[in-house]
Amino acid sequence: MAELTLKERLRKAALTVETTKRSTIVTALAGPLKRWTEPSTPVDHLLIVPTDLRVADPSFWDEIAHGQFGLAGSIVSLRGDSPFEATAPSIAWARELHGFGWLRNLAAVDTEEARETGRRLALEWTIRFGNRREGVAAEPAVAARRLIAWLSHANLLLEDADGETYGLITASLGRQFAQLNRSWRDTPAGYERLLALMALGFAALSLAGHDRQLKDIETGLAAELAWQVLPDGGHVTRNPALLVEVLLDLLPLSQCFTARDRALPDQLSDAIQSMLPMLRYLRLGDGTLARFNGVSGALTAGVATVVAYDDGSLAPLREARASGYARLACGDTVVIADVGRPPALAFSATAQAGCLSFEMSAGKELLFVNGGVPAPASADWLPASRATASHNALTLAERSSSRLITHRKLEALTGAPPLRYPDRVDWRLDDEAGATILEAEHDGYHRRHELVHKRRLRLAADGQRLEGCDRLDGMGAKVRLRADLPYAIHFHLMPGVSCCLEAHDQARITLKDGQNWLLSATGAMLSVEDSAYFAESGGPRAALQIVLRGVTFGETEVNWAVERQAEGPHE
Repeated sequence: MAELTLKERLRKAALTVETTKRSTIVTALAGPLKRWTEPSTPVDHLLIVPTDLRVADPSFWDEIAHGQFGLAGSIVSLRGDSPFEATAPSIAWARELHGFGWLRNLAAVDTEEARETGRRLALEWTIRFGNRREGVAAEPAVAARRLIAWLSHANLLLEDADGETYGLITASLGRQFAQLNRSWRDTPAGYERLLALMALGFAALSLAGHDRQLKDIETGLAAELAWQVLPDGGHVTRNPALLVEVLLDLLPLSQCFTARDRALPDQLSDAIQSMLPMLRYLRLGDGTLARFNGVSGALTAGVATVVAYDDGSLAPLREARASGYARLACGDTVVIADVGRPPALAFSATAQAGCLSFEMSAGKELLFVNGGVPAPASADWLPASRATASHNALTLAERSSSRLITHRKLEALTGAPPLRYPDRVDWRLDDEAGATILEAEHDGYHRRHELVHKRRLRLAADGQRLEGCDRLDGMGAKVRLRADLPYAIHFHLMPGVSCCLEAHDQARITLKDGQNWLLSATGAMLSVEDSAYFAESGGPRAALQIVLRGVTFGETEVNWAVERQAEGPHE
């Protein structure tokens, strides 16, 4: 186990205090909201059925027909048994099983056999796990997902159900609501607590006889949204994927308020109005989210669903300073850069060491991409995916610009190794005769080597040329290192994009639609090397990268440019 520095011990202590403090604050804001120790309120019917915006996969039913249950990237052979009797191949698989999000796949099939299977498994869960207060099934985030799933697919579970089944499922809904209402304050600060409150909001609006709890739930939800959603619409974790996850629940929750003729809480409305432009800001030309700080490849359908709610009436963001992202868009070219510090330790479990990295699209094709986050079944690749070398950024001495803190107690608080550094990141966007210029720097290497990384990007007005300059030097003073240090500047290409050396200082890139781009560099050795793209549900995929390598004695400048070539065959 890594020894913590004094500063990190103090940060750990502060994190523990902050977790307790935020629980106290939210409890105070919630006023009379009690930890429900009395019996759950009886439920005899639902007033409304929420919409499930997440995209279903009807092929899931075909897997079941063949005795398989595939979740979280892993498939379990049931051999005639219930999935609740199977040995879970991973904690992620178990959480998805008990979260019941897979009900949407059965609902999409819309056959009596699929509906009966859903009812049977819900009843089995009620009998086996309904009264448990520990284990995966009782985790607040899992309980929240299950409550939302059962409510959103109540038609599948309750329509044509016999009286006994109807009574058992509705009674279970009441108990699940009461249990989550007792435990939500104990969830880790951040998205999981927000998820629990959204689930309680769905339930209070949907279940008959639960109106009296709604006001206090609204207060708790408003308190969470107020600090979790940043002024520019980003999430406090800096994880763009959470914008999609939150909106996929907040949007149907807002519809539930409307369906019940209740005023939409201001904080909920404000959150939606700020997150939608932020989501638009972080999309590349192909419609996907830039792969920063927790984004995987499984979000494509969710992004498209949420974007459909953006009618364009909301003003676009000029910059996302609170979240630490910069967007350059000229012609049909989009460049998005990570120019932010890691979030506080409590919220950095998904953060990556990608400061000053960027992604780039040309039209609807992806040119440069970061590695992204691997699927749950490929979790062994997480440390590699978080490293600076997996991003379109500069590494120094084969080290990342951030540090993963491996410490058992800290990981228990955050859910994964938190990430620290850089401490200081400065940046600005300017326009120059139609071109867009980003100038940024970070001190992630200063602690070890007294060097600052500065990056300048200039996207031409027509979007056909991106110029870059990467510089290493001291912070306000010249630095001469005791020994030269190797550096590498990485440009990772999307799988399926081809690349070859054109000359010793040039590489030709051919995109899937036939576009040709030429990257040239001065001040470093250029090579084309193997790479890995992690953000695939089936596991990492092979790809290529262009790498600019050299050594620095303390001051180094590398200039490079990538320019679109004229259409036509290349000889």
